[in-house]
Amino acid sequence: MWETADGGCMGHGTDVCVIGGGPAGLAAAIAASQKGFRVTVADGARPPIDKPCGEGLMPDALATLRTLGVAVGAEDGCAFRGIRFVDGNNAVEAKFPDGPGLGIRRTVLHEKMVERAAALGINFLWNTPVTGICPEGVLARTELISAKWVIGADGIRSRVRRWSRLDAHTQNDCRIAYRQHYRLKPWSDYTEIHWAEKKQAYVTAVSREEICVTVVSQFPGGRIASTLLEFPALANNLKGADLSSVERGTLTSMHRLERVCRGSVALIGDASGSVDAITGEGLCLSFRQATALAEAMEAGDLGLYEEAHRKMAMRPTLMARLMLILDAHSDVRERVFRALAHGPQVFARLLAVHVGATSPMHFAATSALLGWRLLAA
Repeated sequence: MWETADGGCMGHGTDVCVIGGGPAGLAAAIAASQKGFRVTVADGARPPIDKPCGEGLMPDALATLRTLGVAVGAEDGCAFRGIRFVDGNNAVEAKFPDGPGLGIRRTVLHEKMVERAAALGINFLWNTPVTGICPEGVLARTELISAKWVIGADGIRSRVRRWSRLDAHTQNDCRIAYRQHYRLKPWSDYTEIHWAEKKQAYVTAVSREEICVTVVSQFPGGRIASTLLEFPALANNLKGADLSSVERGTLTSMHRLERVCRGSVALIGDASGSVDAITGEGLCLSFRQATALAEAMEAGDLGLYEEAHRKMAMRPTLMARLMLILDAHSDVRERVFRALAHGPQVFARLLAVHVGATSPMHFAATSALLGWRLLAA
């Protein structure tokens, strides 16, 4: 036991202690509770917890949320039926093969996940910073929470990762993302990605009266107001709209850890490695990791999670690398967009790969088809 400042000891026990109460941590807590574990979640903040992000959930993310019993629907946000890429005068779009995605405010999603966790009897320690971990469990303020399993869900700058000596990783350059909301009726039922020189603007309707705009750039000064000048069509659509939130920024990066488990400690979400926000798959990946981690804890073998985690990251990492090539090379992007405009079925097949609706063989065939299109572009 840890000693308190007055020399006494205090604490309580749980099967699983999750450090971090964002969507990744809540997904891990819910999945573990569904397996019959007693779960405690500790976080230094209070809900609803917000974070700058594109606020679009792909169909595969919604499907995974349903397995966790988290009910979100069009009444909680705004459905979108596919993705549209816009680069100057070139545009290409495709529908999702298995139903729509959902634009939803991050705070609304967090509230829904907290409600589900509370209904399962998960114990919350909000406003409770975690100051360390030890073989017996977790130190939250001066209290020891004894736990069989400890899950680090504390984000890209994870202290749990450092405390458990799991911070050996490879990392590509970071990019900077800014997000802001506009009070405006959606002009499209697609999520739009507008491309410019080494930057993108993501447009997702989060209600029938509100638009979320996120700009991701390699340049530190790429705030939304100035960056919109490089997206004239988007700037024209937003002209005259009232702002409904303050601008917020964060970092996004690609990094992969050598390991995500050590002893009884496992990492999840951005704490366990991340894909660039260009994919829109960060939340879905963490939701799927939560299910795999719960199954590994039930089997008493975190090695199963390590293996599953590595496999789950392969597709989003590949798609992120491909899209970052388009970001870095405008000449390549122009040829690809021209090829996709002349063969929209190729973009539809790529989108199906992106949301996990097809097999690796389908991806290989689609890549070959795109190659032929590029030769003719």
